Amino acid sequence: MWFFDALASGFQHPTDPGRLQWFRIVFGTVCTLRFALAFGQGGWDRLAPGSLSSHLAEQRFGPARARLLITVYRPALVVRTAAALALAAGLAPRPSLLLVLAGAAMELLYLKSPNAVRYTLLTGACLLLAGDLGHGLHVEHGLSTANTWAQCLLVLITTDIYWNSAWQKLRSPQFRSGLYLAQWIHVYTQVRDQLPYRRQYAVPGLVRRHAGNLTDRDVRLWRLVAATAIAAEIALPPALLFPQTMPYAVVAGIAMHAAFTCLKPRQLITFSGLSLGTYFAFAA
Repeated sequence: MWFFDALASGFQHPTDPGRLQWFRIVFGTVCTLRFALAFGQGGWDRLAPGSLSSHLAEQRFGPARARLLITVYRPALVVRTAAALALAAGLAPRPSLLLVLAGAAMELLYLKSPNAVRYTLLTGACLLLAGDLGHGLHVEHGLSTANTWAQCLLVLITTDIYWNSAWQKLRSPQFRSGLYLAQWIHVYTQVRDQLPYRRQYAVPGLVRRHAGNLTDRDVRLWRLVAATAIAAEIALPPALLFPQTMPYAVVAGIAMHAAFTCLKPRQLITFSGLSLGTYFAFAA
């Protein structure tokens, strides 16, 4: 298997540089979408003078640094979106990637739960270590050691994310029992009409009607869903590495992330998009 051959050779085992070039396109596309969405729902006015967010920034960083953040915030939103689009298109990919990572890191200064930002920075750092990001939308296939180290890192990061997520779910009796998912869907069904941003959620009506009533049958159903999610997160990384099982693993991964994204599309679009993009790195 290429991954273990790469480890044994000190990352001198040749791989197809096109795998990381495909991920660069996916990475740029996902970041473009994420950054574009950040303009809406108050994002453009987040640090407007006199707003609560600007007041909190002053308390956290002090007046001088807060003023600097407020001054660069809107220009940074525009620059990072343009850079993400350029990265996806392969225009000056390395400088574009640096601007994208800087623009994403800016969110660490004001987001309360920046997990998606950290994942973006981790996967983006892997791209920075790649020796051949390609140019334009053309993907070059062949054999080279230019991207072996970066490709192995992406595999390790995705494996860690999946297995750590499965471990956290296994440690939660409420999740394993199905009660967490049953309660989440039930509460969402009851309050969805009062939510200010309904488009942040996309739970199908069929699921709400037939699995959102918090009955014993619903809890048993969600217990099966929870067990399936845990099993999938454990099995996907090794299955993606074997050519014989990779096609089935890709289909299972897409289905799993589609289900995750229905719960919180805006919040999980980055995680799901980048996770699926890393599947390119699992192939030799």
